[in-house]
Amino acid sequence: MSGMGSKREAMQKSECHRGVQLRNRVTDNCDQKTSSSAQIKHRTTVQQRRSSSSTSSPESARKLHPRPSDKLNPKTINPFGEQSRAPSAFAAIYSKGGVPCRLVHGSVKHRLQWECPPEELPFDPLLITLAEGLRETKHPYTFVSKEGFRELLLVTGALEKAVPLLPRLIPVLKAALVHLDDEVFERGLNALVQLSVIVGPSLNDHLKHLLTSLSRRLRDKKFKEPITTALQKLEQHGGNGSLTIIKSKIPTYCSIYC
Repeated sequence: MSGMGSKREAMQKSECHRGVQLRNRVTDNCDQKTSSSAQIKHRTTVQQRRSSSSTSSPESARKLHPRPSDKLNPKTINPFGEQSRAPSAFAAIYSKGGVPCRLVHGSVKHRLQWECPPEELPFDPLLITLAEGLRETKHPYTFVSKEGFRELLLVTGALEKAVPLLPRLIPVLKAALVHLDDEVFERGLNALVQLSVIVGPSLNDHLKHLLTSLSRRLRDKKFKEPITTALQKLEQHGGNGSLTIIKSKIPTYCSIYC
């Protein structure tokens, strides 16, 4: 009898031990689940705080609710920001001092300050570099290129300096005239008229390379008037020979002398 009692006591102790182990495992699992749940809640809270802080930052507020003055200011290069792409050829030359003028901000309008009188500057390659800058879309490059091109053509002796550059200058102007950006096209069109005023009939041999892009833009109603005005200027300064060339590419054009 004593032997059987000992066996029962041993079995009871074994079952009791297994019960304690089972309870410990259950407790451990609950603790792990509780810890995991707490970690998830902590991560969610941190993410919400980050999202809230980023949304409430001044930069985010400006993006969501742009200021009225943002519409008045042109797109500007941020010298301290990361650029999404490599700078253009004109931007690289300008930043290295290869364009001998700088933008001066005025209270009413901007102007250029030349390092030396423009009359003393060689047109090759400066005039071509400025023409390449007409394709820029960011400030200050847009202003420097268009105003620099205009002012350089106004110097004494511009005719003799510009005519030899026409074979290299025309492809650059054509690139601006076929550009998808409307403002780039307008700058190219204005530059073409400014060039025709200076070089006159010397431009006629190159007109055919430019008129195709003008003909395409004529389909857009908003460009019909400025292109027509430009064609009239080209005829006026190019003489009789220019009319024949213009009519060959744009048959609907009416001469200013009709």
